[in-house]
Amino acid sequence: MRLGIDVGTVRIGVSRSDPHGMLATPVETVPRVRNGDDRRRIAAIAMELGAIEAIVGLPLALSGAHTASTADAVGFAEALAAEVDVPVRLVDERLTTVSAQSALRASGKGSKAARPVIDQVAATIILQHALDVERAGGSPPGSLVEPNIGS
Repeated sequence: MRLGIDVGTVRIGVSRSDPHGMLATPVETVPRVRNGDDRRRIAAIAMELGAIEAIVGLPLALSGAHTASTADAVGFAEALAAEVDVPVRLVDERLTTVSAQSALRASGKGSKAARPVIDQVAATIILQHALDVERAGGSPPGSLVEPNIGS
């Protein structure tokens, strides 16, 4: 089972895969706090579910360039890698929030109703994409994150 993580400035969406790594589903929205409680909650989820890996979305500009959000997600992933006992990988997440908003609109949820779950849906899209890429290519997607012990 793998975790998918969509890091936002206010909330963090968490999703999980089935044990076979075929299907991603939403799990929880964790409030983003700067004292580390958010990472500890995600580490607890990873332990509760028996995760073998965490996939963190890497927000890039459409051109592929890094943005302020990119640096934030990388820092979060490095700090998370120090909290969890499983590998953490960064995977390109371009357009996942847009895809999540479109999916929720198509299901009839307005933006206010969707706000609590949009991050979970984005995390689910990130994880499903990573699972599909790994199945198609035979190797893990994205890049492995080295833990930042100082965070």
